[in-house]
Amino acid sequence: MESIKAHAQSVRLFYFWAGIIATFAYRVIIVLNFYSPVWVQIAWYIGTVGFSVYFWHRYDIQKKRAQMVVDYQLSDVIATASFDSPEQQAALEYIVKTTATSKSKWNSMFIFVLSVLALIVGVVLDFVLVV
Repeated sequence: MESIKAHAQSVRLFYFWAGIIATFAYRVIIVLNFYSPVWVQIAWYIGTVGFSVYFWHRYDIQKKRAQMVVDYQLSDVIATASFDSPEQQAALEYIVKTTATSKSKWNSMFIFVLSVLALIVGVVLDFVLVV
């Protein structure tokens, strides 16, 4: 298991802005359709690359968190720890268990894979077959 350390603030901001820019790029396509196919294509590539980067990162983070729950037996730790209230213990137990069992990482992986495949198809159709 790699060391338990959050990414630097700059790295977290990079992924945050990659997701924001990608989302904006996809949404602005509807407006760009009225102006220029070239700008639509540029926005589509920006959005697709951005989603590839962002959703790979989300998958990686979700996978690491779930693995930490297992590796450090965090469910067992919660069961034996003392808490100020039963609600506090239940809340933490919920967070830990759902982190370990969530399927959201597979959703992120699916979006990543489809984004990469779309990017490959886009490059082939736009640049390889045109030549």
